Order: sequence, then structure tokens, then C-alpha cells
Amino acid sequence: MVSSSGSPRVDAESDYMRARRHQVLSALAARLRNDTEDVQAMSFDEVVAALGRRGEHYVGTKVIPLDAIVGSVDKARDFDRRFRPTSRTSRERWERLARASRTGEVIPPIDVYQIGDYYFVRDGHHRVSVARSLGVDLMEARVTAIETFLAPVGIEDRADLELKYWRRIMLQRVPFTGEARAAVAVDEPTDYGVIAETVEAWATRTMHAEGAYMDKQTMAKRWYAEEFKPVVKMIEEAGVRGDDERPAAAYLRIAGERYRLIREHEWNAEVMAAVSKGRRKRRRPES
Repeated sequence: MVSSSGSPRVDAESDYMRARRHQVLSALAARLRNDTEDVQAMSFDEVVAALGRRGEHYVGTKVIPLDAIVGSVDKARDFDRRFRPTSRTSRERWERLARASRTGEVIPPIDVYQIGDYYFVRDGHHRVSVARSLGVDLMEARVTAIETFLAPVGIEDRADLELKYWRRIMLQRVPFTGEARAAVAVDEPTDYGVIAETVEAWATRTMHAEGAYMDKQTMAKRWYAEEFKPVVKMIEEAGVRGDDERPAAAYLRIAGERYRLIREHEWNAEVMAAVSKGRRKRRRPES
């Protein structure tokens, strides 16, 4: 519960100084942990660029939880993830809103974009900042929902956004669906680009051999069924997938090793044996 001295002006000044002090301490702690990006409010444009924008629609005015407000459309550098001000440039405006909130004045709704369960402020940054400082949990907002190409989940920091960005690029080039979409997942962002190039190269060789064209949807389905699943099964049977290695990452590693060792695009028991033997030799400790 926020305390009161009986003077809204003095209390508003204290509110601001408390918010700034907490922001500075949080930023210092983050710097010591070497994760300074995690304390900055998320950028709406960066999130949309990673997930891909499909459309939008106006939801209306509703009450939203302040904890779900994670970023800003154009002031991501002015507030941290908990919407504490990162500088003193807007102190007068901040304190004026704090006094108004403490004296019971009506605070108009803010304007936000909604992406999944996350909200990004279009207008009303200082209102959000003051409300959080005063311990408010809910706030009225005019909401516009954004539809995205990728599901807006698991985007807690910028590392997540990079992974989402590369996955989106891959899925737009190779439109996996269903089981295949879930299976072809990696932890290294640029591996998604390698997967896309690998699938397209496989499709080119296949079309040349068959003398027939295949569209993107057919390419994705056939590569997963005719190449990825059988090869992953062979990798598992050969025991060459790492304990924590995703199947798609193992496929890329083994496929790259196969071509490096024998300049071969085919898969069979002899090829897998050669790859497995080469892998064991490389991992032998130096004497």
C-alpha cells in the first residue's frame, strides 16, 4: 500500500523519486548480470518484425492487467520493463499525473496494441508508469489487436525475437504445417536459414530428377516425409544424436558432415556408418 503524507504534491515527488531509484538500482543489477537488454521495455516494431504482421482489428475499451504491458510503440528507451522512467526528462509531467491520481481525478484510458497476451503502449506511457508506481493492478485501455504470422508466445527478450524472426523467414520460404512445423525446430536462430536452403536445394535436385515442378507446399510436405523423417530415424538408430540435441539440429549437423566427408547427397547405412566413424575420430581426445 502506497503511503500518504497528506500533501499530494509532496507524495507525487516521493513517488517519482522512488520510481527513479528503483529503475537505477534495477539497471545496475542487470549490468552486473550482463543482461541489460532484459530491463528495457520491449519495442513493438521489433516484436512485429519478428512475428510478422498479418492484420489488425479494433477490440474496444477494456480493463487490462498492468503486468501484461511489456513494451512501447515509440518510447521503449524512455521506460524500463516495469515502466519506470529511465531519465528525468519528463519528471514534471510524471508528477502532475501522480498528483491527479492521488487526488482521485479521472484518468482517461490509455491506447495499446495487443499481441497475444502482451500489450504495447501507443499513448499513455506516463499514466502506466504512475499507475504501476502506485501499486495499481488493472487499467482501462482502448485496445487494437494485431494478428501475426507466428504465434506470439515465448517472446520474453530480444534473443527470443531473433529466433522468432529466423523461424518466420524459414516458414515463409518453406510452409511446414502440423507435425512437420513442430518437429523442425532449432535453438540457433540462423539454423532456420540453413534449413530453408537445405529444403530448397533438395527440391531443386528432386524436380530435376523427376522432370516435374513442385510448389512450396508440396516441397515442404515431401521433404519432411521423404528426407527428414527417414534420416532422423537413421540418426537415432545410429546413436549419433546428442542427449540435448534437437532432431532438426542433429539432421543439419549430420547432413553437413556427410557432405564434408563423402560429397554425397544420398542416405543409406554405408553413408551413416562413414559419418558416424568420422564423428568418432574428430572427438578423440588429443594425446
